[in-house]
Amino acid sequence: MTTHVTYWFDPLCGWCYAASATIQRLSQEASLRLELAPTGLFAHGGRVLDAAFANHAWSNDLRIAALTGLPFTEAYRQNVLGRIGSPFDSSVATLALTAVAASEPAREVELLRALQDARYVLGQDTCDGRVVAQVLRDRGLAVAADRLTNRDPALLTANAARIRKAQGQLHAHGVRGVPALLVSNEQGERVVRGEMLYRDVDRLLREVIGA
Repeated sequence: MTTHVTYWFDPLCGWCYAASATIQRLSQEASLRLELAPTGLFAHGGRVLDAAFANHAWSNDLRIAALTGLPFTEAYRQNVLGRIGSPFDSSVATLALTAVAASEPAREVELLRALQDARYVLGQDTCDGRVVAQVLRDRGLAVAADRLTNRDPALLTANAARIRKAQGQLHAHGVRGVPALLVSNEQGERVVRGEMLYRDVDRLLREVIGA
C-alpha cells in the first residue's frame, strides 16, 4: 500500500533548505506519494530585513552548512541578507510553487530546490516576483510563470486554500515549526519532526517510513 507523505515547509526557511536532499529522495521513491504543503510561515507578514534578523539568519545558516555541507555563498550574504530594509516575504515563491503544482506537479520539488539554490547559492532575492518568474522561465515552466506574473485569480484562490489546509494540519497535529512530515498509511498517521530530516536518508526511510 502506498504511503502518503505531506511535507510542511516554507520556501524561505533555511532549515527546509537543510532538508532538501531528503525531500528530493522521498520524491523519487515509488512506494511513496509526496505532497508539498507550504504553510505560509513567512508569507504576507510585512516583515523586512533588518540587521538583527540578517545576523540571526546568517548564524543559523552557518549551523546548517556545518550540519549538511550545503552552501551559503558570499553572494547570498551580500545580495540577499545585505539588502537591509528589503521584504522578507515568501508569498511570491509560495505562489510559484502552487502554479507548478497545478500545471506540472511532478516538477514541484524541482522548483523548490531551484528557488533555494537561487537564493542561497546564486544570491538572488526570491522575495522578488521578477526573480521568481525568471527562475520558472529558466526551467521551461512558462505556464506557471505567466500565471504568477498575471496574478491569476484562480491561482490566488488555490494558493490561499493550500496554505489554510497546511496550517490546519499543523494545528491539528500540534506542530509549530517547519520542516516536518506527516506520514500516513494503513497504520495511521505520525509526524516526523525536522531533526529527523537532516539525518541519513536511508535510515529515515527504514525507521520512519518503513521502506
